[in-house]
Amino acid sequence: MRYLVTGAAGFIGSHLVEALLAEGHDLVAVDCFTDYYDPALKEENAAAFDVSRLDLAEEDLALDGFDGVFHLAGQPGVRSFGSAFADYARRNLIATQRVFESATRAGARVVFASSSSVYGDAESYPTAEDIQPEPISPYGITKLGCEQLAHAYATAYGLEAVVLRYFTVYGPRQRPDMAFARVVDALARGASFELYGDGLQSRSFTYVADAVAATVAAMDRAQAGALYNVGGGSEATMRDAIATLEDVSGLTLELVTRPAAAGDVRRTSADTSRIERDLGWRATTALVDGLRAQWEWASVRVAAP
Repeated sequence: MRYLVTGAAGFIGSHLVEALLAEGHDLVAVDCFTDYYDPALKEENAAAFDVSRLDLAEEDLALDGFDGVFHLAGQPGVRSFGSAFADYARRNLIATQRVFESATRAGARVVFASSSSVYGDAESYPTAEDIQPEPISPYGITKLGCEQLAHAYATAYGLEAVVLRYFTVYGPRQRPDMAFARVVDALARGASFELYGDGLQSRSFTYVADAVAATVAAMDRAQAGALYNVGGGSEATMRDAIATLEDVSGLTLELVTRPAAAGDVRRTSADTSRIERDLGWRATTALVDGLRAQWEWASVRVAAP
């Protein structure tokens, strides 16, 4: 099959590209290499494959002849208030609308990477896909808007789109602003770690290889218009995860507490029964195993000259 992957030099995107290439697919990878975090890290993520630089908010995608698009590109991070929102509107809403427009013209199928952030502080846990979304961050609002754009293009023009709501993905190459990446870096460097809130906020942490497997399954087997949660098999608090990383590393982390950040939800917990039933997907990586893999990858990088 011939696929295009957007956000191919990012955390999840680079793992997805490697998985698709290993399966023998014909692939085109694109990324904007924004400065949300150091673009050199993205260059490193994509060292094993070719990536074309493309600003999806301005430049057109030529999708004729492609079977599908994995649309993972976007502006991440829930702390998206203030002047930063313009970037979220441009890189999420505008860029995604243009991807859907190009895919519609070419008749290409789309798997769109959304987020559990659309749920906000959900009304029930574990949270199923039919729960009313109530995002509490501008980031979550833009992701929900992108989902609605997918529905609009499907209704008006027959776009075949599948939406995946990722729940806190972690593992090697995790973005440096994300919590586990910051914990691992602090442990490896012997530095303190700023913990926002009381540390009892909990997440359905999802290992990146599991997220990639769900993403490929969605392209291969999901019906057009399907919406799925992609979440790890167990929920853990931030303090639990820190304790696990301390055990894995054999080191102790100095915590400095800070007030909870605006836009951060108290809890996420994924009901994955729909994707298990329809696609036969289930997360298989235990948190301790995934954190060990992330620690081993990151600690070597810190130790390297």
